[in-house]
Amino acid sequence: MTIAVGDTIPDVTVQIPTPDGPKAVQTKELLGKGKVVLFGVPGAFTPTCSDYHLPGFVLRAEELGAKGVDTIACMAVNDAFVMGAWGEAQNVGESVVLIADGSAVFTKALGLEFDLSGGGLGVRGRRFAAILEDGVVKDLAVEEGGGLDVSSADAVLAKL
Repeated sequence: MTIAVGDTIPDVTVQIPTPDGPKAVQTKELLGKGKVVLFGVPGAFTPTCSDYHLPGFVLRAEELGAKGVDTIACMAVNDAFVMGAWGEAQNVGESVVLIADGSAVFTKALGLEFDLSGGGLGVRGRRFAAILEDGVVKDLAVEEGGGLDVSSADAVLAKL
């Protein structure tokens, strides 16, 4: 079942890339305090994710902060090494926390997984954006197609 507005985000272990290597963190610790924009992408280094989705949030980080957002976080079903390399390639710096959900545990707990095994990609996460306040979902936008209509940084800014 897909997480919905009013639900509390599941508390599971994920990893974040750090200069010292992957670090295990609980989602409640990472995303459960303050106003958080959490967005999910099908995969690091994929065309739409790398050309538009992540860069939009990096470019709009100050504007999101001005609207009261404490944390911007991007998750993908990739390992922490890939997420770290992607962050470096995208010049993310401190603007967006990258969450590695390598085994799709968090993605499945959110109910936002989809199976791309037929194309050789395995289980991935759906493209989405959520606004959280103290770990509670206040808004959730899940892309129905392959586009970037409801989960972009601009779409999130319009809701804040």
